[in-house]
Formats: sequence, C-alpha cells, structure tokens
Amino acid sequence: MTSRREAARLLWRTAAGAVRGRPRAASAVLAWSLLEAVPTAVFGRAVAQATDAFLDDRPVRAAAWLAALAVAAVVGAYGSRRLYLALAALVEPFRDDLVRAVTRGALYRSLRGRPDTGAVARLTHQVEIVRDTFGGILVVARGFVFAAGAALLGLATLMPEVTLLVLPPLVAGLVLFGAAFGAAAIRQRALVVGEEEIAERTTALAEGLRDVVACGAEDQVRERLAAAVDAQAAAGRAVARFAAVRALALAVSGWLPLLVVLAAAPWLMRRGATPGMVVGALAYVLHGLQPALRTLVQGMGGSGLRLAVTLGRILETSAPVAPPLPPVAEAPREERADAPAVELRGVTFAYGASARPVISGLDLTIPRGDHLAVVGPSGIGKSTLAALVAGLLAPLEGEVLVAGRPAGDPAARVLIPQEAYVFTGTVHENLTYLAPDARDEDVVRAADELGLARLVRDLGGYGATVDPAALTEGQRQLIALCRAYLAPAPLIVLDEAACRLDAAAEARAEEAFARRPGTLVVIAHRVSSAVRARRVLVLDGTHARVGRHADLPAVSPLYRDLIGRWESGDPDRPSPEAPGTAGPEGPGTADPEGPGGSQPPGLLGDPDRVHPVPRADLPVDAGEVVADRPDRQDEVLGDLRRRGPA
Repeated sequence: MTSRREAARLLWRTAAGAVRGRPRAASAVLAWSLLEAVPTAVFGRAVAQATDAFLDDRPVRAAAWLAALAVAAVVGAYGSRRLYLALAALVEPFRDDLVRAVTRGALYRSLRGRPDTGAVARLTHQVEIVRDTFGGILVVARGFVFAAGAALLGLATLMPEVTLLVLPPLVAGLVLFGAAFGAAAIRQRALVVGEEEIAERTTALAEGLRDVVACGAEDQVRERLAAAVDAQAAAGRAVARFAAVRALALAVSGWLPLLVVLAAAPWLMRRGATPGMVVGALAYVLHGLQPALRTLVQGMGGSGLRLAVTLGRILETSAPVAPPLPPVAEAPREERADAPAVELRGVTFAYGASARPVISGLDLTIPRGDHLAVVGPSGIGKSTLAALVAGLLAPLEGEVLVAGRPAGDPAARVLIPQEAYVFTGTVHENLTYLAPDARDEDVVRAADELGLARLVRDLGGYGATVDPAALTEGQRQLIALCRAYLAPAPLIVLDEAACRLDAAAEARAEEAFARRPGTLVVIAHRVSSAVRARRVLVLDGTHARVGRHADLPAVSPLYRDLIGRWESGDPDRPSPEAPGTAGPEGPGTADPEGPGGSQPPGLLGDPDRVHPVPRADLPVDAGEVVADRPDRQDEVLGDLRRRGPA
C-alpha cells in the first residue's frame, strides 16, 4: 500500500466486487436496508406533526402521528432482522475466497522454494480479521448511506432551508475523516507487517533454539526479537493517536449541524417554520444523522482501517507472482501425447543457497507406462527427487517436466509420502478423496487389489467412520495407497509409502500399481522393490545410474553391495507372522526393525562409523552416533532402544 488513497480504493473495490459477484444477495441487502430505513425517514416528520398538534390542542392527531411512528419502528425492526441473513450471503463466500487466495499463494511460493511462514498468520488470524471486519463494515457503510439518506430526505421534505444548513459541516467532517484515514492506514500497515515479522522470527527461533543455545547467541536473538516487539508497540501507539482525529471529525460532522440548527431557529421561524418543524429538524439531526455518523466514523476508523490494511496485505503477499516469461524465441510448451511421463534436464537442487547440492546436474527420462524404483542410502536425495517430480520443490538449475509441462499440476500426478494422511470421515470418503466420482464397484475392486478388504471389514464397511488416531501407521498407509490407486492421475509417486507394511503386503501393493495404467515411481526402502521394477535408478551421491536390476550390479558398486547384503540377510522374507496377519503395526504390517525392516542401509565399514538406518541392535558403542534423517540430527544408541521413530 503505497499511497493514502489506496486504502479507500481497496475498500471500495472489495465491496463492489462482492456486490457484483453475488447480485441476488446484494439485491436482498438493498431491499431490506430500505425497509430498515423507514423509521429514520418518518421520525422527524412524525415528531414535528405531533408537536404542532399538541400545541394546537389536537391530541388525537398527535396520537395518530405517534402511532404511525410506532408502526414504522416495527417495519424497520423486521427489515433489520432479515438484513443480517442477506449480509451473511455476501460475507461468508468472501471469506472462502480469501482462504483460497492465501493457500494458493503459500503453495506457489513453496513450489518455488520460498517457504512462506507468514502465511500462517494470514490464514489463521488475518483472514478472520478480514471476514469479521468486512461484515461489520458492510453493516456500517450501508447503515450510514441509508440512514443519512433517509434523514436528509426527511429534512428536505420538512423544510429545505434546514438541509442547506446541515450539509456544509456534514461534508467538512467527512472530508477531514477521509484525509486522516489514509494516514492512519499507513501506520496500521506497519502494525500488520510487524505482526508477520514477529511470527516469522518466533517460528525461526523455535526451530533453531538448540543451535542458538549451542552457539551462545541468546543475547543477539533476544535483542533482535525485542527490537521487533518495540517497533510493533510504536506502530500501535501511532494508530491509537488516530482516535483523536476521529473525535474531531465526529464533532464537526455530527455536533456542529445541531448547533447550527439551534442558532438558526429564529431565522427559520421568520421564514414560516413552526415550532414543530424546528423540533423535527433537530430530531432528524440528533436521531438520524448523528448516530449514523458516529457509527461510520468509529467503525471505519477501527474495523475499516484494519480491514483495508489487512486485506491489502493478504492480496499483496498471497497473489501468486507470475513465473518468469520464457525467452522470446522459445514457443510455449503444449502437452504432447508422445512426451515422456517425467523428464529432468540438468536438475540441481540444494536446501539453501550455500548448502551442498542434494541433486546435481541430473538428467532423467521416465517413459509413459514405466515402473521405476529409486534406491540409495538414506539422505542421498530420493525423497527430494520425488518432491521435484511432484512439483513440491523447484530446482535451482534445470527443469522438471511432467508429460511435457512444468511439474506441479495436481491433476497430473499423485505423491504418497511415508506419513500417510487419513482424515475423520467414512472409509469410502477417504478412499475416493482424489476420485470423488469413482463407482462403488471400482472402490471394492481397488481394495481387493491392494489387500485392504480385511481392514474395511474390521472397520465396519465402507460407510463406517474412520478414527485416524485408532489406526496403525500400516493401516493408514494401506488406505492412502488405495486412495492413490483410485486417483485418475497418470503418474503415481510412492515415497516409501509402504514402509510400514510387511514384505508380502508391500509386494502386493506395488504389483497392483504396476498393473494399473500409467507410470509408477517407487522410492524403495527394500531392495525387493527394485527387483519388481522395470528399471532402477541408483543414487550414490556422485553418479546416477539407470538400468535393469539384472544389469546394474555390473556397473554400480553401490547397487552390487546392496544386492549382496540383501541376499545374504534375506531381508525380504515374510515376518514371523503368516502373510497378511497382524504384526506390531496391525494387519499386513511388520516391525520395521525386524527381518522385513527398512532397506537398503548405507555401506558397511563406513570410515566415519555412521550408519544411516537407526536400529537398537547395531554393533556400535554408546559413543557412536546414528544419522536418523537427512537433516543431520543425531541420536545416541541409548535413545534408539525405545523402538520408535528416530
């Protein structure tokens, strides 16, 4: 927001857009607002006529006018009651639009490798501010327009001279308020931006607290956070000073007209005004214009100011930035029927500008209908590769194409990570989340293909409600795998999506996906996944080799070592339970540290004595460490005996 005028312009564009987008609801608001304004239009006239009738000793006439005023009050109350239902039809869809805008912007920035931590404050706090204040502002602005319009119309019909006396101070006060509103919007924006900065600093501090303490940087971090808090407090005080200007504007536009009418009463009487007309004019100003002005100034100066700035900040930061335009000589790419399912061209990616690349200069082509397994030691970049193919990460160099188009289209791929997502809902809703139009027979067939039928029976059928907390990790993975199987996307990426299943259940799931039309990429945690695949990609940190399982041992020492240790240890034999029976994680699952545990590990005899697969039975002493994740966190041996995830 770069100028003072933009705050008012933004409010106007927001209200106008909401009205144009929902004409039926806007028409209802207009109709009920007119009905609500009836008492204001009648009030001064009824008071004037009743006063003159009492002065002329005609009580019946006076009572009739007061009765008319009572009827008008009932009509206005009915219109006000119906008005709020119509306003809800404008406000709630507007909130939904904002949530979509914030989510799209945050996801876009994440895909571009720029995580938007400030989006949390916008989505959880600022969107609710906009939703509440937008509804309040609609009530305030609409109320002022109709109440002030009804009062001025009543004054004009009662005595036109009074209207000429009231209008100048009314307009002067509104101009003063509008000029101050823009200046206050600039300070309010600093308040909102400061809120986001504090949220980002707090998030970074929570994530890096251990490093801060280890480096002895508590004082520096405290000073930086304190400076942000002090700046936020100063911005808050500047916004509070705007209240004095609001009071002045209200005095000019609300109270000065009342004094002008009182001072001009003798002049009005000489021009034929009756005492009742003077009292009626005062009633229009005191009970019509002044309450409407007070509501407008206080509402716009408080809620309206927050709405203008917060909405501007949401739109400013959440609207996706247009991606760079291609070179002039390069024609726009269109999806081609003969394009590979996935194509990586010179892709390099690192988690940070100065970090060592996880993937460097990778060229890879995955034809349509291929079944590719990706193997390599933990932390070598397998999950990073999956995120690049899915479009969740953007390469620092090179490009990733899916079906000839930039990666990231949700309709083109499905990525199932190791941590399976299951929500509270029916079994059928969970399975058809990515395929809402799937037929019941297709759902049943998919469950049979992936070995989910028994779990469905145990849960009570497809209409039973799923409690995610009551499911084991293996059961959640089965549900997520079936959901991906039913999805219409032509590319499926399984990032250790079956690591909590036993070897037999995993084999059944992968074979079902292999029979499914489309392309399958499996991030393997057992070498048996590579045996089943049509091709294997081996990542060893320096080279990437692609080939058939039978051919790779001759060209890849790492793959040869993995296969040798896998065959000698026979890690792919079924767990001690019969296939399909319940292991520690439930039906079709096995202990990840048992015979069917995670494969492949890193090279034995590593000179650094670091083993990438955490287990409690490693032949190491308590002084050695085990790398549990690619984020380089460490756990000593004693911490691993709890048999939980490292």
